[in-house]
Amino acid sequence: MASPLIKQASDQNFEQEVLKNKQPVLIDFWATWCAPCRALAPVIDQIADQYAGKLSVYKMDVDQNPGTPGQFGVRGIPTLILFKDGQAVGQLVGSVPKDQIEMLVKKAI
Repeated sequence: MASPLIKQASDQNFEQEVLKNKQPVLIDFWATWCAPCRALAPVIDQIADQYAGKLSVYKMDVDQNPGTPGQFGVRGIPTLILFKDGQAVGQLVGSVPKDQIEMLVKKAI
């Protein structure tokens, strides 16, 4: 079950929702056909719940939104990018363990 705390990012709302967000933002670049992306989804849900109020979590479907992933050099999915104050401050590629994601998040909160 997807966490209700996870929001959807798009090429259209990215600047407002992610770059201008007052909180650190973790964005999951993914696609519906990507098995590792689906495997990572429950971990992203746990992160969203665990850091509620301290971290905003977004997902962006790379097939529906090709502009933003290209802008940030997303070459493979899943890719997680952490933004703070409008700047990318960390990135993880692949279906990584939860503790690696937590280490990344803790740098920004």
